[in-house]
Amino acid sequence: MDETIAAISTPVGEAGLAVIRVSGPGALALADRIFVSRRGQPSGFKTHTVHLGAVGQDRRAVDQVMLTVMRAPHTYTGEDVVEISCHGGLLPARATLALCLQNGARLAEPGEFTKRAFLNGRLDLTQAEAVMDLIQSRTERAHTAALHALQGRLSAKVNAIRDQLVTILAHFEAHIDFPEEDISPNVRAQLNQQIKSIIGQLADLLRTAREGRILRKGIVTAIVGRPNVGKSSLLNALLGEERAIVTPIPGTTRDTIEEFADIRGIPFRLIDTAGVRNARGKIEQMGVLRSEASAYRCELLLHVLDSSRRFTSADESIAKHHDGKIVILVLNKTDLRRQLTLPQMLNNIPQVQVSARTGCGIDVLKETLAEQTVGNQIGHSHLDITINERHAAAIKSTIKWLTDADNEAETGASHEIIVQQIRLALDSVGEVVGKTTTEDILAKIFSTFCIGK
Repeated sequence: MDETIAAISTPVGEAGLAVIRVSGPGALALADRIFVSRRGQPSGFKTHTVHLGAVGQDRRAVDQVMLTVMRAPHTYTGEDVVEISCHGGLLPARATLALCLQNGARLAEPGEFTKRAFLNGRLDLTQAEAVMDLIQSRTERAHTAALHALQGRLSAKVNAIRDQLVTILAHFEAHIDFPEEDISPNVRAQLNQQIKSIIGQLADLLRTAREGRILRKGIVTAIVGRPNVGKSSLLNALLGEERAIVTPIPGTTRDTIEEFADIRGIPFRLIDTAGVRNARGKIEQMGVLRSEASAYRCELLLHVLDSSRRFTSADESIAKHHDGKIVILVLNKTDLRRQLTLPQMLNNIPQVQVSARTGCGIDVLKETLAEQTVGNQIGHSHLDITINERHAAAIKSTIKWLTDADNEAETGASHEIIVQQIRLALDSVGEVVGKTTTEDILAKIFSTFCIGK
């Protein structure tokens, strides 16, 4: 990490300001070459101070800016960092970045600032991942979960488990070094119990994987039903805006429409689909096929029925997609006289009566959506220990090795075998926080970051 990197760290476009971040051993020398101020050169400024001046070269000013100097090691990356706040807009930001690149910096790779923070010990791997989760959070609960991870709550739990494993490992290794002092039955029983306790702690962490995935990616929810039952009206009601075109003409929706909705702090990826019927024309046929594909890949189905009409064979055909899904029957158009009678096959499915046109029942539907998908767990007792898919894979591996060690210990196996399995468990759990990792894993994680972060 002897190179100095630079990137625009704010979204490119018209705004009040744009920030160009520079990090590395040559950051201050670079700033000396492009920054002009009455107070002198940046290399002479105190750390964590902000200065007014201009950036430019060869007596040609590019912009008037505020320059912030932050000296290692007390910076985000752990290196010398200079941040240049220029006027927002395409030209000022790009011109300032170009100056940095012409004077010794190279363009940062996606996530490289955060990667350097990890490699320099400013963040562990769970905290580094939490940075991106924080940026991408779409609901208050997702934001809070990411913030807790950034603050190190998950790291603390994982490191506590690692410390327990190290202690257990030390006991077994000591008796390998001094075979004449074998582990007494009572001590062996205590060590076995500690291994079982750690497996339980890891299993508790593993159970938060689904909640973590929901907070990061949202619950894929397809709004399905035959034409003109009010699917698009329901989408608009859940979003609180007129996102989909609504007309009394059947077949108005020809394609799927996807939007995120924050419902009780849980992100839902709502997909409004074309009404399922015998399609009239190639375009509508393509829309129906996409509707069926959405119903197949979703986790949650909102099956919308017109309560002012009788149950039809088309409704029954859609119900065949219910298997393996969380399903909520939405009985729409309650502001009209009811004629719908549900068949026996649907009586055990949660039902909510709404009028998408008037808004009646929409709050009840939102509560039902939250209850049927995640209950009340997200945002409460499990919020500070939510894990992602990578963590889950490492934890599963750790549980596997510890279970093997526990089984071997129960059968009186040699200490050497048990030690080997505990070491493998230590390596696996260390992957969660980055104690043990590979360049491939790091590249995969940080490639998902935006440039400038």
